[in-house]
Amino acid sequence: MARDKGFHDYVMHEVFMGIAGVTSRGMFGGWGIYKDGFFFALIADGRLYFKVDDSNRADYERAGSEPFRYSSKDKKAITMSYWELPAVVMDDKEELERWIEKSLRVARSARVTKKQKIR
Repeated sequence: MARDKGFHDYVMHEVFMGIAGVTSRGMFGGWGIYKDGFFFALIADGRLYFKVDDSNRADYERAGSEPFRYSSKDKKAITMSYWELPAVVMDDKEELERWIEKSLRVARSARVTKKQKIR
């Protein structure tokens, strides 16, 4: 997986323009996208994926979206809980903010669940 800096810059400077608290950090050949410290999205292979669980998966399925998949070192297929953000959402700032908030709720919930498991 190679980093597509041009797509990253487009997402960060155009798609997320005017949305406070959004930052990115390079990771594994792509980027992790954070809002207010919560990892809610990622960029990989020139695509933007948002965090998904049972609370918002149907939105992505209705839009014909697909989950992020990659092959591990031993060639095992791995599917993550991130689904590609539909292009129509990227082009509609109000709708984008709603989808961001839904993915942030998923990210917050996942962090709480993870902390509970550690205890």
